[in-house]
Amino acid sequence: MINLEWRTQPGLLDYSDAVAAMERRVADIRAGTAPQLAWLVEHPPLYTGGTSARPADLLDPSTLPVYPTGRGGQYTYHGPGQRVVYLMLDLKPRGGDVRGHVRALERWVIDALATFGVTGERRDGRVGIWVDRGNGREDKVAAIGVRVRQWVTYHGLAINVAPDLAHFSGIVPCGIDEPGLGVTSLADLGIDASFDAVDEALQRTFDDAFALPTT
Repeated sequence: MINLEWRTQPGLLDYSDAVAAMERRVADIRAGTAPQLAWLVEHPPLYTGGTSARPADLLDPSTLPVYPTGRGGQYTYHGPGQRVVYLMLDLKPRGGDVRGHVRALERWVIDALATFGVTGERRDGRVGIWVDRGNGREDKVAAIGVRVRQWVTYHGLAINVAPDLAHFSGIVPCGIDEPGLGVTSLADLGIDASFDAVDEALQRTFDDAFALPTT
């Protein structure tokens, strides 16, 4: 167990407001005046471009608002029906292991999806969590993108619960446009999951994924 606050944001949160709030919380965690935070939010429809975003991957910039952001990765979509989790953790007790943090995020999503009978998988060279749909097709069900400031993480992950998947057509999601690869959601997979159920699964599986190293 770690000193972690869980917070669920009501309604649709403006993306700029979310980034400003994360910046403040990261500073407070660094100063020792606030606990680490798992912040569960939902955004209005928008695209964000990470530090590796390629202009050519923004296929239709007139469709939705576009926000450049300091997280790693390329373009992704956020919107209603998608559970976004902003995770602000101090990596110093974890040896400053950023790659280990990303692996923990991946395991967390995989374990949470398993509670719904969904087999999420990692793929070398492809960020996020994927589902094998058979016949050579694989779809991404969760995106991951992080930033670290003086060993405190922020940004995090997004799980597609029941978003409008058509909005992904305005970008090349995470820069991946290979044949046979797409985007899916729990609803698209036939899973009728509420946000409350997804949030409960995330809380239940967190400790195993982020257990502090033993000494």
